[in-house]
Amino acid sequence: MALDAPVPANIDAFFDTPTPAAWLDAASERIPELLLDHANCELKAASTALGFLYRYPQRTGLAQRMSRLAREELRHFEQVRTIMDDMQVPVERLTASRYAGGLLETVRDEEPSKLLDMLLIGALIEARSCERFARLAPRLPERLARFYSGLLASESRHFEHYLGFALTETGVSQSELDERLAELKAVEAALITAPDPLFRFHSGPPPAE
Repeated sequence: MALDAPVPANIDAFFDTPTPAAWLDAASERIPELLLDHANCELKAASTALGFLYRYPQRTGLAQRMSRLAREELRHFEQVRTIMDDMQVPVERLTASRYAGGLLETVRDEEPSKLLDMLLIGALIEARSCERFARLAPRLPERLARFYSGLLASESRHFEHYLGFALTETGVSQSELDERLAELKAVEAALITAPDPLFRFHSGPPPAE
């Protein structure tokens, strides 16, 4: 049964470039790989949140929020693994996609620019995950569709947290943030639209045959 899962309004307004249909087609046909990499992404998201605790322990508001966010991401990891176990999807190591690495290559070295970039990249990744969950849900079996639809609120909320901290924790002006965000969005759009031989949750569309 197809399940309607519209992209949350804040996410839909944020992106100029939607996920290519060719990636959605591939994902709906490669569910075991999708789930395996999704589980990896949840672990990486928890690790990223914890990284802010180690790097910026003096920022109390940021630390408290990232601690809660990490716990939520780990809960999502557990939920994905339960689904994988029920579907008898074997657990194996996957090589990382180019997506996060391509974004992290843009991070500047000096503070507060480094913190700004890391928070904006966090916002981009959470927003893209949310957008893909929503666009995938109607194409998936009912259990997965309901699970992915159920993740939309938390992913959208995580996006808002990252974006909000990018303004409040870095001391930049709104115009400075908007300028840097536009640069990073262009990099992100190129990564998810260029043909990608490696299928992953955040990969680009498969190359044309």
